[in-house]
Amino acid sequence: MTWGSGKLDLDAYLERTGYHGPLEPTAATLRDLHRHHVEAIPFENLEIMFGRPVELDLARLQAKLVRQRRGGYCYEHNLLFAAVLERLGYAFTGLSARVTMGVGKLRPPTHMCLRAEADGVAWLADVGFGGDGLLEPIPMRAGQPVRQGAGAWEYELAEPGDGVWALRSLRPQGSLELYTFTLEARWPVDYTVFNWYTSTHPRSVFTHRPVVQKVGDDLRRSLAGSELTLIRPGWARETRTADPGGLPEIVAADFGIELTAQDAETLRHRS
Repeated sequence: MTWGSGKLDLDAYLERTGYHGPLEPTAATLRDLHRHHVEAIPFENLEIMFGRPVELDLARLQAKLVRQRRGGYCYEHNLLFAAVLERLGYAFTGLSARVTMGVGKLRPPTHMCLRAEADGVAWLADVGFGGDGLLEPIPMRAGQPVRQGAGAWEYELAEPGDGVWALRSLRPQGSLELYTFTLEARWPVDYTVFNWYTSTHPRSVFTHRPVVQKVGDDLRRSLAGSELTLIRPGWARETRTADPGGLPEIVAADFGIELTAQDAETLRHRS
């Protein structure tokens, strides 16, 4: 199978995410699987900090994100989720996106997301964008604001033109464009190439400092270097600078990631 679902340990994945609901390929199942995934599995780039390659084969993804209870970044999350969708019988397409975060500069397509179909509706699904990302998939309809997380987080899709879509976060101070994408289909082999750049290039934002993030119903946590930021409804931010020596404890307490003694020591010197 294209996305490796024949090698997927679905029971282990469901146990990891805490999802025990229906598995029919409906919009409700897609929404609940998506939410359980992002709430259970953190976003993180720590393998790069530890000097290890980011492996995208399904066996490695399951070993890391499921059995070791670690996290990963977009390719790891969304490739694992794609295998789940394939196993359950969803029709979907892999996409690539250009992360903008409100900056009008042309950037390379370094992000992965998915277009899934359920109940006759196309949905943008993305379990791997980290702290600013979606809790649940949203309908592929431009100009239709969607509230998530007890109404705390609001998003909308836009179509700027020329076949481009944009995902925007709607905030009290105005909208923030998170990324743009087209509907050109991408495949696992494409993400292997994109992943090499993202995990190794000196201009990649993920090769310089640890980034760990987790999305919740009413709280978003983000660790960038040694800065820990808590974001609450209304996008109120609380930021503090952590002692690098205490980062392994923060990663465990705030993000649920337990590191080996060797990795913990490395993290203390890479923030």
